[in-house]
Amino acid sequence: MSEDLARPDADAADGEPPLIDTSVAHSARVYDFILGGKDNYQVDREAAEQMLAGWPNLRTSMRENRRFMHRSVRYAAEQGIDQFLDIGTGIPTSPNLHEIAQEVNPAARVVYVDKDPIVFVHAAARLTGTPEGRIAYLRADMHDPEAILSSPEVTGTLDLGRPVSLSLIAVLQFVLDKEEAYALVRGYLDRLAPGSMLTITTVTTHTDPEDASTVTAEYTKRGLPVRDSTRADVEPFFEGLELTEPGVTLIHRWRPEPGTEDSVRDDEVAMYAGVARKP
Repeated sequence: MSEDLARPDADAADGEPPLIDTSVAHSARVYDFILGGKDNYQVDREAAEQMLAGWPNLRTSMRENRRFMHRSVRYAAEQGIDQFLDIGTGIPTSPNLHEIAQEVNPAARVVYVDKDPIVFVHAAARLTGTPEGRIAYLRADMHDPEAILSSPEVTGTLDLGRPVSLSLIAVLQFVLDKEEAYALVRGYLDRLAPGSMLTITTVTTHTDPEDASTVTAEYTKRGLPVRDSTRADVEPFFEGLELTEPGVTLIHRWRPEPGTEDSVRDDEVAMYAGVARKP
């Protein structure tokens, strides 16, 4: 995930579909398969099956990550945020971020960013919102905040002079140097207005070290190395921000829906989460 900001594919510009590498597994397509989607290839399915064989709770963890995204977006929208920047969108699965945001505020605006051609194609084809709101898609790599935030897709959709909710859901584990990851997030936050929000989830194997680590090992084997994090590793992302209660916690423990508090055990998830506001 260390490409420069991606230009629209030359092939796409000539009317041909963008090139999609089906010889290696891709994290978004593995995620799609495990969640029951159909936008994946044999190499992704094989990788996913190996991961599930090593740690069957992976499916539960990924579903809980998705549910956290829904809750955190709803929370941001209910706090009055009407602009959303989603970095590392993944293959669309309904309800997606814009559907949650626009359910609260039909005028909400969303920019989806992902570097994978298959994500870009499916996002453009499927993600339609309310007449009052607006959705844009940018095919880009997350490692260049300045280029993303200066892109016509972002500046033509979002007003960066007003608060924006920035989501980095299940992507920061692919930035292998944690200091680089902290700097990357700061590169986005520095350009966002006071009152903006930061939402993060990232991988941990500390809830089930023996079995969950088989998943990160399989990702690495497939050419998708993953950085494991402790809670102490995640907390610096929110330095200088106002953390929302309950702070940095496991995904299923962040403001669970009433009646669901004990539906998932800690050792069934492998993601930390946090939401904070820029003062």
